[in-house]
Amino acid sequence: MHETVIVSNRGQLTLPVTLRKKFGIQKGGPVIIEDRNGEIVLKPAVVTEVGLYSDEEIAAWDIDDRLGSAERKALRKRLAAKKT
Repeated sequence: MHETVIVSNRGQLTLPVTLRKKFGIQKGGPVIIEDRNGEIVLKPAVVTEVGLYSDEEIAAWDIDDRLGSAERKALRKRLAAKKT
């Protein structure tokens, strides 16, 4: 599909409605613009909330995620079996 758009004096361009609908780009929605080897590429984007966690919370997750000795032994056995 080829479309010609005009860049406004403020550097803005309007994406044709057919492309906005096809790619789910909403009014005021985020779009990623990328320079890819001399071509301008536009991609729909998604905004997600970023969570910030304390060092204590991260340390607690590390403890919770540790393997027990039985789990560790079973995992080593499976890995050794794959090497042969």
